[in-house]
Amino acid sequence: MITKTKSLKSNHLELHKVERKQLSIQFSLDGFSFCVFDLDLQEFILFNLYEFKLKKKNPDTILTKIKEVFKTEKILFENYEKVLVVHVNNLSTFVPFPLFDEDHLDTYVKFNNKIYQNDFFVYDLIVNQDIVSVFVPYVNVNNFLIDQFGSFEYKHYTTILVETLLNNYANRSTPKCFVHVAKSHFEIIIGTQKKLLFYNTFEYKTTEDFLYYILFTLEQLKLNVEDIEVELLGDIEIESNLFTHLYKYIRNVKLLLIKPLYNSVLNITENVQRTHFYLFNTID
Repeated sequence: MITKTKSLKSNHLELHKVERKQLSIQFSLDGFSFCVFDLDLQEFILFNLYEFKLKKKNPDTILTKIKEVFKTEKILFENYEKVLVVHVNNLSTFVPFPLFDEDHLDTYVKFNNKIYQNDFFVYDLIVNQDIVSVFVPYVNVNNFLIDQFGSFEYKHYTTILVETLLNNYANRSTPKCFVHVAKSHFEIIIGTQKKLLFYNTFEYKTTEDFLYYILFTLEQLKLNVEDIEVELLGDIEIESNLFTHLYKYIRNVKLLLIKPLYNSVLNITENVQRTHFYLFNTID
């Protein structure tokens, strides 16, 4: 079952009349979303979100649902100057560039993930960081998208997440902590002066799990909960249990203040931009 849960579209223009536009797609085990960006006017003009309800979550069931979306969304068959696809999965790891060897990509990922003999490994270079993101893309989905678009660029979501947070939000001389929240996992990114100090992803089921991993991480890094600034983004709001309980232990906790990088004729709230942070930061 797929459900279209959000749709924002410009009323001021027809998409097929936009001469130069970029299509950004994001997909995971839980859903598929995409946005369209007018490269000349430098503004977002479309955003759609689908949620998947899957009994078995694997690359084959994801592809089946994505094909259903393509049958529904004829707008995906427009002419695009650029197509960028974001893979959201936990089959990734960061490697310091001085230790990176392109001939041994599988050895990096297998330490933290179960891999298979036919897995395909790729990597992203993290802009302005001596870090490489090594990951396993969903090859079956990529092959389907090649049939639709001919060619496209793809990245792992952690690449966009870390690049954007460090380059735009970690300017201070003291460490700053970011927590990106999803339904069953979250990422902790700590940086200072645009440099990455710490990154890890954690699975959680309860609020207690969420609190434990954050507080334990800060303790191990010897960061004082009275001083450290923690900004939250992703699937979280001030009224949520996760936020209210974290606020009891950390003095300076708040939602990430979104910096508008582009114009938009859509009614995109800050909450929507925080929730779909890496999708809305796919524009170069």
